[in-house]
Amino acid sequence: MILRLAHGGLAIAVINQLLTSLVLQAPAPDATGNWYFEVHEYGGLIGFGFVILFWLRLLVKMRETSFGLLFPWFSGERLAALWEDIKHHVRYLSKFRFPPFENHAPLASAVHGLGLLLITAMAGSGTVYYFINNDNPDAGGLVGVVMFIHLTLANLAWAYLIGHAGLALIQHYLGNISLSTMWSFSRD
Repeated sequence: MILRLAHGGLAIAVINQLLTSLVLQAPAPDATGNWYFEVHEYGGLIGFGFVILFWLRLLVKMRETSFGLLFPWFSGERLAALWEDIKHHVRYLSKFRFPPFENHAPLASAVHGLGLLLITAMAGSGTVYYFINNDNPDAGGLVGVVMFIHLTLANLAWAYLIGHAGLALIQHYLGNISLSTMWSFSRD
């Protein structure tokens, strides 16, 4: 249940962050940013809290959610399973079909792991920026590096959000798994 709450909180935080990033105005030197900038800042700190909650839940309950499923990159066995699952998906997709839903499929799990790393980097870089910024997002040094990382990863976050939500909707409308089941607190 905690993992689902953390996932839901992260989903809301990511959507908030991406939408406010479209209209925010960063503060000029000796001025404050607009309201959207403030929402983005504080929403990002809350989002970072959900990231921490997500990681803590994974660490505490490692038996239920294997790190090897989320991060198969260092195991020959896990990489082989991932490769087989990719080929399985390609076979179905080449026939313009989706494979049946599997709760802990290697490909979906690995993509979730990459998404978790991406959002951790986004929330982490935003949080670091919040605490070290000198009211100049164009500053050099560590402030500049952190902001460069944050802005560079933003497009990947958009792609991940659109892909993740899009595939969930496709699975729902194909009848493989309903949105209510995906978001159920009693599932798993």
